[in-house]
Amino acid sequence: MMRVAVPGCAGRMGRALVQAVSAAEDMTLSGASEARGSAAVGGDAGLCAGLSPLDVEVTDDLDRLLEGADGVIDFTLPEVTGVLVPRCAGRGLPLVVGTTGLTEAHRATLEDAAGRIPVVFAPNMSIGVNVLLRLVQEAARLLGPAYDLEIVEAHHNRKVDAPSGTALALARALAEATGDQGPLEQRGCYSRHGQIGARPPRQIGIQTVRGGDLVGEHTVMYLGHGERLELTHRASSRQTFARGAVRALRWAAGRPPGLYSMQDVLGLS
Repeated sequence: MMRVAVPGCAGRMGRALVQAVSAAEDMTLSGASEARGSAAVGGDAGLCAGLSPLDVEVTDDLDRLLEGADGVIDFTLPEVTGVLVPRCAGRGLPLVVGTTGLTEAHRATLEDAAGRIPVVFAPNMSIGVNVLLRLVQEAARLLGPAYDLEIVEAHHNRKVDAPSGTALALARALAEATGDQGPLEQRGCYSRHGQIGARPPRQIGIQTVRGGDLVGEHTVMYLGHGERLELTHRASSRQTFARGAVRALRWAAGRPPGLYSMQDVLGLS
């Protein structure tokens, strides 16, 4: 039985992760944490997630969180992830990270840890989204440069980063598939307003919608003359991401150190 620690257990994704770990036949929750001052600290992680008591007390101490764990799933905030990652590496714990909005410094921390432990990092742990990443590349290659590329993403009104990590991953996938047209850094367009002139043919548009309680929607458009192809993924439950993260941790256990993606987990890389 794999013992799993979940930081940020009182958040929406944290609650979904506690539920997914508890539902897995080969896993049990070993630790759960929340930020200092949170009303959840000192309570039972199961009750916090809407389950029966799990006899796991929510702590605000990351070292206590990791005690007795065999692996960690982290969907918190960049500043928490930046502190948690080296501690997992120091303890030799396989780590799954779904935190978005990471800076280059945070990514460097992940890469350093991956020299000592297996780390699965993906902005979206959904199985469907990771299949979509492969499909959007294939469609871009088949359609060719005559089609304009646009991404529209929509999330709930409490999401703090924009565009979403998934939208950026889709944009990078499109840029890679059409690499002869230049890197994403030169082609990405994140907003349009005023007299912007004609659309550059090499551009990759990435537009953001925020509102309500949308879990997550991503549409990639291939706009040609007289026709349009759209590939869309809609998430209706955070359990989609939580189940993918559980699958990723199960896959990572026993792997050699390295920085892996969900493409690796699914055998798509």
